[in-house]
Parts: sequence; structure tokens; C-alpha cells
Amino acid sequence: MKNTIETKNYNIIIEKNSLDKIGEYARAAVGACRALIVADDRVYSLYGERVRSSLRASGFDLAEDFVFPHGEKSKCLSVFEQILRRAASEKLTRKDVIFALGGGVTGDMAGFASAVYLRGIKYISIPTSLLAMVDSSVGGKTAVDIPEGKNLVGAFHEPSLVLSDTELLRTLPDEFLSDGMAEVIKYGVLGNPALFDLIEASDSLSDDLDRIIAACVTDKRDIVARDFTDKGERQKLNLGHTMGHSIELLSNFGISHGHAVASGMYLITKCAVNKGLCPESALTRLTAVLEKYSLNPYIYSEFSLKDLIEAASHDKKLAGSKLTLVVPRCIGDCELRVMDLSELTDFIAAGF
Repeated sequence: MKNTIETKNYNIIIEKNSLDKIGEYARAAVGACRALIVADDRVYSLYGERVRSSLRASGFDLAEDFVFPHGEKSKCLSVFEQILRRAASEKLTRKDVIFALGGGVTGDMAGFASAVYLRGIKYISIPTSLLAMVDSSVGGKTAVDIPEGKNLVGAFHEPSLVLSDTELLRTLPDEFLSDGMAEVIKYGVLGNPALFDLIEASDSLSDDLDRIIAACVTDKRDIVARDFTDKGERQKLNLGHTMGHSIELLSNFGISHGHAVASGMYLITKCAVNKGLCPESALTRLTAVLEKYSLNPYIYSEFSLKDLIEAASHDKKLAGSKLTLVVPRCIGDCELRVMDLSELTDFIAAGF
């Protein structure tokens, strides 16, 4: 069954067994043109030729694909530069398109490259991980990491199309599904209690995946439409991310994004409970759901409070000396609290 979620500027298609239709859908979105595929080595070995065949059959002129080593460590300025130079050497023009085939790392880098190459060309996202399907492929945030912090260099640049073939998720190892479930759980906690109820009660995640992805994407679409440049409500999508990004950075990205965000979300909820801002029942339910999907809530305790706060001081969400923290009030309702780093230290200390 095909589910098309419309945004102001592009469509998000969620459809099983749709990867081989990418040429057809892409041509309808951007017209036949020259195309550069960006993917990591793992994803490309699985799906690269299928995407090439579909694009070729739909009349696209294919550039030499750009394939990079998988992993967060590739999401850096040196690999980003190589993408730009490949686009230039293949003579892509403003009428052409970059395809991001893969997870969040690929989507962020390829999207950022399309944002700045020739001051902006089109890109199409083909997310292959649950995390990318429910979150990072939607909303137009693109970025790379630098040693000082995650996603500190980037741009807002929307895709022309997102195609999520949920059949691809059946081949993912359990740890990658768990990684994506952290973002799904986030959407339930921040504003969709019915979604939280669903994942709390679900006996077979695979049977509910299309419904879950559509719910997350719809929530994100609506929030982004109201606050595209992340000045207000959209900041709620950072639930668990302030401490999650600190955990990623301190682990030298050895701890994956979803697992770090899950622990960050638990920590913030625990702090809110201990500060009297959130009922303990919310923490109990959150802990049970995280553990149900093999997410360790307690990863943050591997690091000191001092180190976590120091890492947070490099967060891209810092404005002057102030940082906006997303704090749960209950399952399905969160608030934004602005605090300086000393206040943040006091708040996070309540979780240690």
C-alpha cells in the first residue's frame, strides 16, 4: 500500500517494495536529468545497482556514483569536500540532482552538499534505516560533524522527494532497528501519546512499521511547517538530543545516535521527575519501552556530569550562554526550558 504524505514543497512516499520505482517517482518530481548517487559502501553493495537500473530506465543520465566508508566518522568535512568535487568533476548543473541513498549520515552529507554546490541544487532522499525514515530524511536539516561537535556545520535545504521502501528494513540487524526506535519513542513522548501506546503494546513491530513511520513523519511535517528554521516549536524535536549528542561526542561516536538519544531522553525524564516536573509513572513507562526495544537507558552513567555538560557547551543549540532543553511533563507533552550552563548543570545533576 502506498502512503503519500504531502508537505508544502515535496512528497514523502512510504511504500513497500518501491525501491525499483525510484526512477519513475524521481522523474515525476524533478524531471529526467543528470544524477549523482551518494551512498556508503554497505548500502551501495545492497541497493546501488537497483537504484541505477531504475534511474537509467527512466531516462536519467548517471554520473559516477560517490561511495564512502560507512559510519559516523565519515560524516566530516573531508568526505563532504569529496562529494562536492565529484559533483564538479561530473559537471552537475543547477538542473541536476543528487540522490542520498542510505541512513542519516548519508542523508545529512548529501543534503548539505546539494545545499551548497552551485549555491543549491536538488536532492532526493532514499532512506534505508528506520531512524532515517522516521526522522532525519524529513524536514530539511543537513549537516556534517567537526571535532568540536555533531552537526555544527550545515544548512536548511529540503529534498524534492523522499521515498521510504519499508521492505528494506526487514534486512536490518536488530541493533539498527533499536536505533531507529529511539526516535519513534521520542515522537510518542513529545506529543503523540497514541503512538506511545501503540509501541508500548505492539507484539510485532514489523506488522506496525508502516503505520509507525507514517505517524512520525506526519508529526514532524506538521511541526516543521510551523517552525522551519528551528526558532521555536521545532526545538521540541531535540528531546533527548542535548545529552544524547554529548554521549555520542564523548564516546568518539562509538555509541550510535539512537542509543545515545534514548539514554539522553531517559536522563532528562529522570531529572524532570526528581525536580517535580513530571510524574514518576512517565519514567517507569519510558524505561520499560526503551528496554523492550533493546535500548539501554543508563548509558549516560558511563560519563561524568562535568564531561557531559562540557560536551553540551559545544551543542549547536546553544544561543549565547543559553541552551533550550526539552523537558517532559508527561507522556505526550513536553515543554521548552531555557537555561544557562550553570542551571543546566544543576538540572542534570538531579539525574545522577
